[in-house]
Amino acid sequence: MHCPFCSENETKVIDSRLVADGHQVRRRRQCIACNERFTTFESAELVMPKVIKSNGNREPFNEDKLANGLHRALEKRPVSADAVELSLSMIKSKLRATGEREVSSDMIGNLVMDQLKELDKVAYIRFASVYRSFEDIKEFGEEIARLED
Repeated sequence: MHCPFCSENETKVIDSRLVADGHQVRRRRQCIACNERFTTFESAELVMPKVIKSNGNREPFNEDKLANGLHRALEKRPVSADAVELSLSMIKSKLRATGEREVSSDMIGNLVMDQLKELDKVAYIRFASVYRSFEDIKEFGEEIARLED
């Protein structure tokens, strides 16, 4: 690790701690040359599969799109930010666990719906109505009936 103060190559780790629920390591470092101290954060770089859109286009996985969809469905619903973050993590873990280089946007949509079903039923219906393009009130009723079963 280069020292940000003097650019020396040699630094030593003084202290290491897990942060962000164990997903990051915080390291306190000291430069061997100038003795300045600084903090670094280390996290695993996990490769997400590419997304195959319904029109056949392929694009990189976009975590912001996923988070925005969840937040939009959960708007003004009594769900904690921690629960939303946990759901996002679970969806990403399931996508990585497929071992596939590419996944369909349909698969991602279904994973989101599964998580919303557990988080908040109203948010699930909101998301499903847009995702499945409900045409009329009958389709809402059918989805609510499936949800109750």
